[in-house]
Amino acid sequence: MKPTTASLGLLCAALVFLDATNSQAKSDTERAGDILQIVIPAAAFGTELHLRDGKGEGQFLESFLADIGIAYTLKYTVHKERPEHKGDHAFPSGHTAAAFQGASFIQKRFGWRYGIPAYVGAAFVGWSRVEGESDEHDATDVVAGAAIGTLCTYFFTTSYQGRGVSIAPVVGDGTYGLCIGARW
Repeated sequence: MKPTTASLGLLCAALVFLDATNSQAKSDTERAGDILQIVIPAAAFGTELHLRDGKGEGQFLESFLADIGIAYTLKYTVHKERPEHKGDHAFPSGHTAAAFQGASFIQKRFGWRYGIPAYVGAAFVGWSRVEGESDEHDATDVVAGAAIGTLCTYFFTTSYQGRGVSIAPVVGDGTYGLCIGARW
């Protein structure tokens, strides 16, 4: 899928929509989580734009739109109440879904060297949704958001130019284990 001006506009609109949910941030931790949930996917997509990699741009847009579509469809159909009775759109955490989509895209596309810091940032976003003053979600909401973001990415994304890490099960002659191989 080659990105067009319309698809880039759609991505920007989605980011603005996500940011609109952040207007009531109260603590520095919550604000940092609000920012990272946008910065991580933006860094992933920005890298693809910088590389002029149409394949990666398309894969990012497909996984991002699937992620946001699934997360917000669930939010508005499940109607799980937020902690402290702050509304009924807690499940799943959209912030966490967006952050983990971006982090898993970076990891899947460019490997663990870049994926680990992105996942640390995404985990912070999830933590910021449960921690202290935020209290927007419980752990179930955050884990569900992380799973949705990661699974959407893994469904649509391949490694950049065949690079990355593969993990395969090894079974035979009473031996069980994992074979881990790097393609660089």
